[in-house]
Amino acid sequence: MGSFSIWHWLIVLVVVLLLFGRGKIPELMGDVAKGIKNFKKGMSDEEAAAADKAKTVDHKADEVK
Repeated sequence: MGSFSIWHWLIVLVVVLLLFGRGKIPELMGDVAKGIKNFKKGMSDEEAAAADKAKTVDHKADEVK
């Protein structure tokens, strides 16, 4: 009862193929891959921006009267 047999997985595969069709699944996987790439690019851009901001912090000395 705890695990699925090969027949369960075959039925799930057939249902998925019927719902999405053969051509739609590669498109979905391509979109997922693009999303992951954009997420990684955004994270690296954010880290680079944070590093640049840390380098350009202005320090103003207090004026002594």
